[in-house]
Amino acid sequence: MTGEWRGPVVVTGTDTDIGKTVVTAAITAAAQAAGLRVAVLKPGQTGTAAGLPSDVDIINRLASPASARTLASYPDPLAPLAAARVAEQPPLELYTVVDEVRADVEKHDLVLVEGAGGLLVPMGLRPSGEPWTVADLAVSLDARAVVVNRAGLGTLNHTALTLEALDRRGVSAGVVLGAWPAEPELVHWENLSELLPNLVGALPDGAGALDAGVFQRSAPGWLTPALYGVLDDWRVWAEDAS
Repeated sequence: MTGEWRGPVVVTGTDTDIGKTVVTAAITAAAQAAGLRVAVLKPGQTGTAAGLPSDVDIINRLASPASARTLASYPDPLAPLAAARVAEQPPLELYTVVDEVRADVEKHDLVLVEGAGGLLVPMGLRPSGEPWTVADLAVSLDARAVVVNRAGLGTLNHTALTLEALDRRGVSAGVVLGAWPAEPELVHWENLSELLPNLVGALPDGAGALDAGVFQRSAPGWLTPALYGVLDDWRVWAEDAS
């Protein structure tokens, strides 16, 4: 993972509720601290009926990007295509999303596109009527991908499957641990050693609950230089984490 990532970057995960939103905020904060103009785009937000802050609300609170917007919101906590169908709302159309991302790319140095759930969750429909996924969006945008994963048991398989799916599509990807525990166990350290070749960051558990100022000052320390951070020695990081 050499060189800083610019243009469109898709943020996906190995599962739902994995920390994609807080990782997106951390990358935003680090990039802005490095002087970049950053936009965040969420194609589809689901579960809005619960009345909780949206992903864009959280990102705005933590990192205050130059631009942050959601293209479509649906009440039910389902995959976006299913949520649109249940709500009898128009589904997200792939090339409409592509056009919106490209419009942001023209005005910003870095555009973070946060998906919903995992890589192959149905997001909407193509003009042909076929479903499309975050993987399809990354290919259409010629974007890199950040894969957010868990630190614990099961993560090696889920991460390998996601990276393999991206690699087969020609999408370059790096991995960020969404929540490193305050008291890691053997399984966490063993997983870390296996994941290191692909890691471009690791966030501490509870990062999203930090005060915005603390979050923004801390974010560069959680990410490698590819994502505008200062984390360049995992041995030092591991010693600090323990």
